[in-house]
Amino acid sequence: MRNLIIKFFINAAALWVVDKLFSGIWFEDTNALIITAIVFGLLNAFIKPVLIIFTLPINLLSLGLFTLIINAIILELADFWITDFYISGFGIAVLASIVISVISIVLNNMLKEK
Repeated sequence: MRNLIIKFFINAAALWVVDKLFSGIWFEDTNALIITAIVFGLLNAFIKPVLIIFTLPINLLSLGLFTLIINAIILELADFWITDFYISGFGIAVLASIVISVISIVLNNMLKEK
């Protein structure tokens, strides 16, 4: 349970940073950010593994870089389902997925229990 809450806060922090970095991504209010973090976490938990399995040959050929495209698709799905979260295009979603991945890796490593 503790890991789930930590991952929620990491997603929320990463989404907040992306909102501040890119003008093509924005939230109407803080509630939209919280809801997006929850939905993004759920999509990462349930949809992302399925997409990774279906795209395994492409992912292997690209040495794992196709995972960034999968993350962008997850962001676009969150944009589709949440009315107060906006992404202006797929290119912005790819750039945001790179930033979210880097922030998630850094924060997960900082908060890892020893």
